[in-house]
Amino acid sequence: MSAKKILILTASIGSGHIKAAEAVARELGRQEPKARIDTVDFMAKSTAFSHWLIKRLYLEMLRFVPNLYDVFYKVSGGEAGGNLAKQSVARFMLPVFAGLYKKYTPDIVVCTHPFPAAAASLWKERNDSRLPLTVVMTDYTLHQVWLCPHVDSYFMATDNMLRDMQQQGFADKELLVTGIPVSSRLLQLPDKMGMRQQLGIGQQEKVILLMGGGLGLGGIEQTLEALETIKEQLTLLVITGRNADLLNKASAFADSSHHRLHLWGYTDEAHKLMRAADMLITKPGALTISEAFVLGLPMLLHDPIPGPETENAVYATKNGAALWLHPGEKLAPAVLEMLQADTLAKMGVAALACAKPQAGSRIAEALLKL
Repeated sequence: MSAKKILILTASIGSGHIKAAEAVARELGRQEPKARIDTVDFMAKSTAFSHWLIKRLYLEMLRFVPNLYDVFYKVSGGEAGGNLAKQSVARFMLPVFAGLYKKYTPDIVVCTHPFPAAAASLWKERNDSRLPLTVVMTDYTLHQVWLCPHVDSYFMATDNMLRDMQQQGFADKELLVTGIPVSSRLLQLPDKMGMRQQLGIGQQEKVILLMGGGLGLGGIEQTLEALETIKEQLTLLVITGRNADLLNKASAFADSSHHRLHLWGYTDEAHKLMRAADMLITKPGALTISEAFVLGLPMLLHDPIPGPETENAVYATKNGAALWLHPGEKLAPAVLEMLQADTLAKMGVAALACAKPQAGSRIAEALLKL
């Protein structure tokens, strides 16, 4: 029997979709070492210049007119708006998927972003194909843009999403609540004290990690200024992502701060810094939240991208794993409240209760049965 050929299609819009794809690919390779697994960034310039251009326009919209994205998210969340958005995306991106199918001739297609899922769905329809098509949702609430015909299985984060899909007529055999896949490396880390020893961080230091996702969003400059009003010395681990300007500004800030600052740009070591921290201040990306759940790391969430990240913040806050700092609320008092030992302990337990560390393994196992 020839080795399975599995094509994973993702999108470099932030880092979450890419991380989910990597986690699934890693587990597939572990469970089926002979499989040929190809992961393609559907929005990369090397894949299609037109896709890359759409991504750049989207990112600029988030920077300058985030409310416009919120309007699009809400409109496309309805059945009519969602269908129109999916059909438009599918038709525009269909030729690129067709080219990828011809290049890789996969036995299974896995999508961790709705754009390639829409294109693959339309390709199946037009070619009357039985190609197994699966979708790994990387949100904590259901949105119409994820739901396409001709998808053989959906992997989702919560039981509420499952119930919503059942109410929309999806068959149970197509649906599996696995959680959002995170790297298996999270489970291989030493405990907090061991991690701090590796990183040269004192055991008694109060350590806060600041992250803005792979794009370096999330108001890190303003967060640093607010933390400067806290008299007690803190250790701040700051990840600025691919935002070089933000890294330069944070470095200048570190020169005059009374806190101890450690700075990184884009890094693959974020999971180690999360393990060493007492709390995380971040925008509520679904993968970041999922990783924090697995590590039992309390979160202070702010500046969500309107739409899915707002829903992520609601989910983490309702479950007691996070505080959500709304516009107009002051950051420093919230940080001081969270740094109380009993508060951190309760929130850490709540985070672990939300964790699904075996999501990648369960998804890989289900895919290999298709």
